Amino acid sequence: MDETTVLDDVFKRFLSGASLFWDREVLRHDYIPDKLPHREGQIRYLGEIVAPILRGARCSNIFIYGKTGTGKTAVMKYVLAKLGDKAEELGAPVTTCYVNCRLAGTEYRVLSSLCNTIGVDVPFTGLAVGEVFDRFRLGLNSNKILFLPVLDEIDCLVKTRGDVLLYDLTRINETLRSSRTSIIGISNDLRFKEFLDPRVLSSLSEEEIVFRPYDAAELRDILWDRARLAFYDGKVLDGAVSLCAALAAAEHGDARRALDLLRVAGEVAEREGAEAVAEDHVRRAEKRIEHDRIMEAVRNLPSHSKLVLCSVYLLSKAGVNFAITGDIYEIYCELCGECGLVPLTQRRVSSLVNELDVIGLLNARVASMGRYGRTKKIRMAVARSLIRGAFATDDRLRRLTIYAPKCLAEISSGRR
Repeated sequence: MDETTVLDDVFKRFLSGASLFWDREVLRHDYIPDKLPHREGQIRYLGEIVAPILRGARCSNIFIYGKTGTGKTAVMKYVLAKLGDKAEELGAPVTTCYVNCRLAGTEYRVLSSLCNTIGVDVPFTGLAVGEVFDRFRLGLNSNKILFLPVLDEIDCLVKTRGDVLLYDLTRINETLRSSRTSIIGISNDLRFKEFLDPRVLSSLSEEEIVFRPYDAAELRDILWDRARLAFYDGKVLDGAVSLCAALAAAEHGDARRALDLLRVAGEVAEREGAEAVAEDHVRRAEKRIEHDRIMEAVRNLPSHSKLVLCSVYLLSKAGVNFAITGDIYEIYCELCGECGLVPLTQRRVSSLVNELDVIGLLNARVASMGRYGRTKKIRMAVARSLIRGAFATDDRLRRLTIYAPKCLAEISSGRR
C-alpha cells in the first residue's frame, strides 16, 4: 500500500467516524473564555489599576509574576479586551498592544510591533534600534493617546538582550508632549528582578501581582468549564477530567498542561473510536506530551544552553548524579572548544543552569557543606534517553553525547 492510499484510508476513517469534539479549539492555550474561574481577585485588582486610563490619566506600571499556566496571559488579555470595549464606548483615546517577547526575540521586533500598533511603519529589518525607538517616540507625540503596551515573557528578552529597552520605555514619558504610556510586564521567572538595573526597578515596578499555581480542585473546575464547550454531552468521563487536573496540579498547577492533556486524550480516544474519553486515554496522552514537550524544549535552546545541558548529561552518564557548577563549567569549556565557540563566564553559565532548572530540564538544589559553606548540586531532571533523542537530529550535538572530555575521568573518580 503506497503513501497516498494510506492517507486516503486515514482521512476516510476519520471523516466516517463519530466525533467526540464539539469544538476542540476551546482547549487551546490562546482561547479566552467568557469567565476565568479562580482568577476573579486578580481580574478585579488589575482592572482597578488600569481604570484611570478611562478618565484620561496614566495608570501605574504593572508587573505580573507567576509560573507558566497560572493564567497571567489569559487574565491580561481578558482585561485588555474589556478595557478596549469600555474605552470605545466612552470615546477614550486608549490604545493597547500585546507583544510576546519570547516570540519577538529582539528589541527591534518588539519596537516594530509597538510602532505598527500606533500606525508607524517600520521595515522588517535594516534600521538601528535607536532609530526605531525615535520613530516610536515621534509616533506617540503625533497622536494624543494613552498607550498601554503589554510585554509578555519580558524575562526572556532581558536575559538575552539586557534591560536597555525596558529602561528606555520607563523613561519615555519624560520626552512625550501629547501622549502618555504605561507598561505592563509579565514574567514566568519569580527571580526576574535580579536581572534588572536598579534604575529600571525604581520606575518599573509600581504595582506587582503574583499569580499562584492552581490546585487540583481549581484545575478541575477550569477543565469542566472548557470540557462542556469542547465535547459533546457524555463524551468525557468525570474520572478523565479529575486525572488531568491531578496530574497538572502535581506539576506546578499548570492549567495549560491540564488543557493539553484533556485535548490530546480526546484525540487519542477519537482515533480509537472510543465512546468517551477515559482515564486510560489521559495516561497515554501524558506520555506523548511529556516526550514532545522535552524534545521541543531541548531543540529550541540556545547553543550555549545546549552545551551546558550536554555537560550535565555527560557527567550523569559517567555516574556523577549530583554535579557542582565548577565541574559542569570545566566540561562546558571543553565542549565549547570542540564546537569552536567562545565560552561564557562561569557566572553566566550558572545563570543558564538556573534557567534550565526553571524549564524543568535540570534539577538544581542548594546543599550545605558545613564549615565549607553551601554549594549547588545539579542533576538531570529528565531521562538521558530523551536528551540523546533530542540531540540526534544535530550531527554536532550527537557527536558530543558520546564525547569523552579529558577532565571527566578525574571528576567522576572523586577528585573534588
